[in-house]
Amino acid sequence: MIEFFNTLLYPIKLGEAWVMYGWHWLFDKIGLNGDLAGWAWAMSIVGLTVVVRLLLIPLFVRQIHSSRRMQLIQPEMQKIQKKYKGKRDPESQKAQQAEIMDLYRRTGTNPFSSCLPILIQSPFFFALFQLLNNLKAQAEGVPGHDAIGPITREVAAQIESSTIFGAKLSDSFLTPGASLNVKILTAVLIILMSATTFTTQYQLMRKNMPAAALDNPFAKQQKVLLYLMPLFFAISGVNFPIGVLIYWLTTNLWTMGQQFYVIRNMPAPGSEAERARRERMKRKGKDMQELTVPGLEPTETVPDDAPRSGQRQQPKGKKRTRTQPTKNRR
Repeated sequence: MIEFFNTLLYPIKLGEAWVMYGWHWLFDKIGLNGDLAGWAWAMSIVGLTVVVRLLLIPLFVRQIHSSRRMQLIQPEMQKIQKKYKGKRDPESQKAQQAEIMDLYRRTGTNPFSSCLPILIQSPFFFALFQLLNNLKAQAEGVPGHDAIGPITREVAAQIESSTIFGAKLSDSFLTPGASLNVKILTAVLIILMSATTFTTQYQLMRKNMPAAALDNPFAKQQKVLLYLMPLFFAISGVNFPIGVLIYWLTTNLWTMGQQFYVIRNMPAPGSEAERARRERMKRKGKDMQELTVPGLEPTETVPDDAPRSGQRQQPKGKKRTRTQPTKNRR
């Protein structure tokens, strides 16, 4: 199973190796060499992160549009849930699911679109973890650790021997015999990772979510996870090489900046951020374009005697209303 997983990750590792090597060549040309070789490789990881996140921008835009559609269809979703509230029989459950799926189809929404960037980014993370974690074995010529594209045994040895703040990029907090420099640098990176993740999620929940969405059980679970995240990073981060922590921190900083831009310029409907943007547009004398979802039915209640969809009701004018003549008038 592990071999199959490694086979799937190999093309990604090969691509990451070439991107890192290309960035290192650039940094080497501008003078980051010799004693600064470690910084050249560290900056190469930052460059790799930027390339990955740039490639994910189309997916991120799709995620934002899907998320906004999901928020706009919530009134219709709540109507469906209210309609079948308390009905547990299989027929009602099946009918409710059918109406929900029809709502998704009509409005072009997908509840799983928000997970795509995370799912697609995960293989890049694990591939980089393997690439950096195997540098020592590759540099020592251990069987089964062959060259990965431009990362030959000699290049692996160069990366392995280079340092930043006296710590190797392949070192982790739990590396046997790790120096104090390694432990301090790892701890600082973990703290920064936790802080950036907390800030990103906090501004998302407080500024870019409608007030009604903050009162449901899911939002309360998100609040709990928000404060448990630093503990998760502390437990998992000590196992990762410093190079992977640099990648993780860089992608967190990218996400935080990206989220800030979205909250300011593409806020969620009904959120505090939307009200703030509306006020800014008003001060500039501009109208804010209202978001609409094609296929979304109006939420207003339709009277029972209203004409059905597809039927046309002829208008009645006062002048057209005439009294019928009385027969046999005397």
